[in-house]
Amino acid sequence: MLIFNYITWAPDPEIFSLGPLSVRYYGLFFALAFLLGYYIVDRMFKRENAPEEWLERLFIYVMVATVIGARLGHVFFYGWDYYSQHPEDILKVWQGGLASHGGAIGILIAIWLYSKLITKLPMVWTLDRLVISVALAAVFIRMGNLMNSEIVGSPTTMPWGFIFLKAHGLENPELPRHPSQIYEALCYLVTFVVLMYMYWRTNAAKRPGLIFGIFLVGIFATRFFVEFLKEDQEAFEATMTLNMGQILSIPFMILAGYLIYNALTKPEVETKIPVAKRKK
Repeated sequence: MLIFNYITWAPDPEIFSLGPLSVRYYGLFFALAFLLGYYIVDRMFKRENAPEEWLERLFIYVMVATVIGARLGHVFFYGWDYYSQHPEDILKVWQGGLASHGGAIGILIAIWLYSKLITKLPMVWTLDRLVISVALAAVFIRMGNLMNSEIVGSPTTMPWGFIFLKAHGLENPELPRHPSQIYEALCYLVTFVVLMYMYWRTNAAKRPGLIFGIFLVGIFATRFFVEFLKEDQEAFEATMTLNMGQILSIPFMILAGYLIYNALTKPEVETKIPVAKRKK
C-alpha cells in the first residue's frame, strides 16, 4: 500500500513583490540562516566570555566570504566555459549560481584572516564554534533550493517522489524524482543537532578540531552520497564517474578524518581568551 501517490511540486519561488523589489523564499531562508547563526554563536561566545567585537566582525567576514566564495565556486567549478566568455556576468549573482564547495573554501580563507587579524587564536577555535551555525544554515539553503525547484533528484518509483513542474532543463519533467533537497536538509539537521550536543553537553570544545571534523563528515559525506540520487547540474558531468560535487567533497572528507584523529589522540586544551566586557 502506497502512503503517497507522488507529490506534484510547483510553488512560486517569489513570496511577494513591491514594484521592482521581490522577496523570494531562497533569500528569506538565507537571511534567517544568518540571523539564527548569529544568535547561536553569540550564546557560545558569551559562555566563553569572548569579546563582543569578535562576533560582529566574524559575521561580516563570513557573510562576504560566503557570497564571494559560493559565486566564484560556481563560476570556476561548474560554469567556466560560459563565464570565461562572458566575464561581465560573474557579478550577476541575482541570476542564480552559487556553489556550496566554493562557499566552504571562502569561509576557510575568511576564518584564516579573521584568526590572524582579530582573535589571534588558532583558526580551528573559531571553526569549532562557527560550523554549528553553518550546519543549520545548510538546512535553510537546501529548503530554499526546494522552493526554487532546483538541484532536483533523479527519477524514482518511491511513493514520496516529487514531480518538479517548474524545474528547468529536465528531459522528462513529468517523472517523479527524489527530493534530494529534503534528503540533504534532514541530514544537515541531524548534523546540527549532534554538533549542538557535542558543544553544550560534552567536552568536545576542548579537543580542537573535533567539532569541525564531525561537521565536515556530516556535510560532505552527505553531499557525496546524495549526489548519486541527483540529476547532473552541468552537461559535462554526464561523462564523469563521480560528478563535480562528489570530487570536491573528497578533500573535505579526508580533512575530516585527519581532524578527528588528531583531536582524539591529543590531550584536551583549555583556550585562554582575553577578558573583555560585553554589553548587557
